Order: sequence, then structure tokens, then C-alpha cells
Amino acid sequence: MDGIEYWHDHAAVSVPDLESSIDWYCRVLGFAVEKRNVLESLGARVAILVNGGLRIELFEVPGARPPAEDRGLPDGDLKTYGNKHVAFATADIDAVHARLVECEADIVWLRRFTFGTNIFLRDNAGNLVEFVQRIGTHPGMAAM
Repeated sequence: MDGIEYWHDHAAVSVPDLESSIDWYCRVLGFAVEKRNVLESLGARVAILVNGGLRIELFEVPGARPPAEDRGLPDGDLKTYGNKHVAFATADIDAVHARLVECEADIVWLRRFTFGTNIFLRDNAGNLVEFVQRIGTHPGMAAM
């Protein structure tokens, strides 16, 4: 796809309780509600949350099934096909970690590697969220 540029728009996360998840993402990760709507065909309630240039779309769908237990474990989840987690970059992983500890977030791990550091945590519904600080990158740079 030479010459065609694209960029991240949003991540979508299904949750069992929309209001509880809105509270968690706003209180713990600093997001704010941008808009709400309903997908009439599914009876799903939807909220779009923003933090700077990042957007998360939360869905509460009646009758949705909870994820398998291993979906809440980063290494275990890799053994199941499909999307794995949402990841955010930061220039200060230690400040993010301190904030998560202060908010009593369900932190899976903080690991330091030669290429940088990451934190995995679970949101209030058990969905995986990752924060990454890569060595030699700056805010807005998505180097791999």
C-alpha cells in the first residue's frame, strides 16, 4: 500500500458494565467522555473516551460472554487468536506505574527490557491494557 498513510483512530473494548468502566478509565487512566450513543441493532450502549489524541470505544452489549480466564494473562492470551490488548506509549513509565499503584489498579507486571519497559494491567472488567516506554523514542513516536 505504497503512498497510503494511515494512523490509529481508536481501540474498542467490550465491558459488562458501561458506567463502571467509564468510571475506571476516567479515574485510573485519565480519560474523559467524548460522546455516548446506542447501537440500536444490538441494544448496545457505547461511550467514546478521549485522552489527548487517544480514543477508546467502550461497548456494553446485552448477553455478552465473559472472556476465558487466560485472556487476562498477557502470555496466556497470546495462545488465543484475535486482538490481544490496547497499548499506550509514555515518556515516563515510572510516573504511570506510581499513578496505577495509587489508584490500586490490577497490575499484572512491570518489566524492564533492553528496548524499554512495559506495564500490563487489567481494567475493571479484566481486559488487558499495556503501557510502553521505548528507549530512544519520544512522545508520538511509534517505533518498534
